[in-house]
Amino acid sequence: MPSAHPSSSPASSPASSSPAPSSPAPSPAPSSLAVIDLSRADDPAERGDFLKQLHAAARDTGFLYLTGHGISESETARILELTRAFFALPEADRLAVSNLNSPHFRGYTRIGHELTGGTSDWRDQLDVGAERPAPRVGPGDPSYLWLEGPNQWPAALPELRDVVLSWQSRLAAVAHRLLRELLASIGAAPDFFDAVFADRPHLHTKLIRYPGSAPSGADQGVGAHKDYGFLTLLLQDGVGGLQVVRDGGYVDIPPMPGAFVVNLGELLEIATEGYLVATDHRVVSPPGAVERFSVPFFYNPRLDAVVETVPGEYLRTAPGVAHDASNPLHAEYGRNELKGWVRAHPTVARRWHPELINA
Repeated sequence: MPSAHPSSSPASSPASSSPAPSSPAPSPAPSSLAVIDLSRADDPAERGDFLKQLHAAARDTGFLYLTGHGISESETARILELTRAFFALPEADRLAVSNLNSPHFRGYTRIGHELTGGTSDWRDQLDVGAERPAPRVGPGDPSYLWLEGPNQWPAALPELRDVVLSWQSRLAAVAHRLLRELLASIGAAPDFFDAVFADRPHLHTKLIRYPGSAPSGADQGVGAHKDYGFLTLLLQDGVGGLQVVRDGGYVDIPPMPGAFVVNLGELLEIATEGYLVATDHRVVSPPGAVERFSVPFFYNPRLDAVVETVPGEYLRTAPGVAHDASNPLHAEYGRNELKGWVRAHPTVARRWHPELINA
């Protein structure tokens, strides 16, 4: 929406990693996503119904609106204000933090330079991860270790760093709580994944602009994809354009003031043997010269975490993970994530990691 995370892009992407399916026609039907109020989980009288609703949303579509999350209107207004300010900077200031400078795939991506399903997305973006020093990656170390490292920050907008990193920390706490409630909703131990998130969770935030229609007339803001990690929390402005596959067609997911759009990623599908679903979604470019801004946040475990099946009675009805030869899924999170980045940003990969191209 890895928008969302890279599919080849990380949603809304890390858009994620699956190639675009054949495009169903957009449906005129309004969004039918459940609205889940996270604050109801604290009320003993409401908790049972809350868990039933959360379970149904995760099982049915893998998408929901999240309210009652504790993030204030002033916080969301500030992050959107600075997102607009970043894209209003002169191009030279944005290119000074180009992701071509980063072996960690961090920084600014120019319009049309990210790919989903092998096709250019008509958007530009700034990718930010957890602020950590560059790793020392030896010959025998996994290549996905390169996905950690320092961010790039525009000198012309110095306040951006603290605001984005604070936002990232705030949303990580919301996502952690939601993940625990999601596990409880399917009858599993809420702390099942705590250990793989405990010390070095792989956090990722994207600031995204969709600059209106492409000159070619193509409307791919970001192509159809699934996010490749655990949870995505999307803040979108009032323009709209997010669509999700339902019943063989795409339905619009309009902005809802005060709510995040949440979707499940591929690793939760793996961890529940297909019981919970990661759903294809895309963003259609806004018309004409209308700009759309969004800030997706991706909550994922340590890069070396190997996702194990969540035990529980629900497995009796789990269909198993669907396998797609064009989009191999990896239980080791770092491998799944790196797959998406290399597909989405082949120019960065060729410059810094040529051994990963066609690997």
